[in-house]
Amino acid sequence: MPELSVLADCGDLCGEGPLWDRRTNTLFWTDITGKRFYSWNWSTREHKLIQSGFEIAGYAFQEAGGFVVVNTQGVWYWDGTGKPRLAMAEADGTKCQMNDCIADPMGRLFAGSWFYDPSCADYPLGYLIRVDTDGTAHVVDEGIHFANGLAFSPDRRTLYFSDSVARIVYAYDYRRKDGSLANRRMLRRFAPEQGLPDGLTVDAEGFVWCALWFGAAVVRLDPDGKVERKIETPATQTSSLAFGGPNWTDMFITTAALPDSLSLAPPGYQPGKVYSGGRLYHLNLGIPGREEYRCRISQAGGVA
Repeated sequence: MPELSVLADCGDLCGEGPLWDRRTNTLFWTDITGKRFYSWNWSTREHKLIQSGFEIAGYAFQEAGGFVVVNTQGVWYWDGTGKPRLAMAEADGTKCQMNDCIADPMGRLFAGSWFYDPSCADYPLGYLIRVDTDGTAHVVDEGIHFANGLAFSPDRRTLYFSDSVARIVYAYDYRRKDGSLANRRMLRRFAPEQGLPDGLTVDAEGFVWCALWFGAAVVRLDPDGKVERKIETPATQTSSLAFGGPNWTDMFITTAALPDSLSLAPPGYQPGKVYSGGRLYHLNLGIPGREEYRCRISQAGGVA
């Protein structure tokens, strides 16, 4: 088994959202809580801070350049250098308090909202929202406890989505023509001692990879939801993962240093006695991944 190596040690409070750009052979990732955004270049093997002071919870590349970004304030357009511009704070009358997102095959954006509050038993539930290429946003599902990773199957017929608080990875029937979703079903439920399902990606063979927060691992699920393999990591708060590299066989894994969501931790979990995380890891198992889609969303609109 190839060993994990440390690619960057930035002490990320909540490292998340690794995404590979094949055009520049560059990996991007975010520290949500630290409000930092990084890049790592394949040729130079160096990472750099390219944005600070702005929360990037999730993002996708725009086909024409730049990014579509989501955070707790809404959906934003960002050219990658200047000041981000708020595109929308609401969708169908619901607040866009977002956590993660993904571009779909037609250039739309899917993103999930959350209102989880461990101190309140009846906190409002979140939504799954779709931003169409004309810049309009629509609610496509509801009843989400804490929205997290999203991924599409290679045949573009299934959207996978993790609800961390529910401990479930869901699968939807996805229709490429209009971006509609149907038949939400459970792909996998994780037991408390296994951790919380967080970031997702899908490899070229159609297996779903899931990072396990509190689980110190990433797992590979077959299309029926069975664990095909488990890769342990040094960090209990393993948060997300992505494929990249010249042959798409390199895997990049983010982790988080700041203990969080402790009300959902496994029984007996003691954050002071474990390594929570904060490093970016690399692994190559020889399993090819797939390139993520890019948004083609009109930026004619916007709030300010």
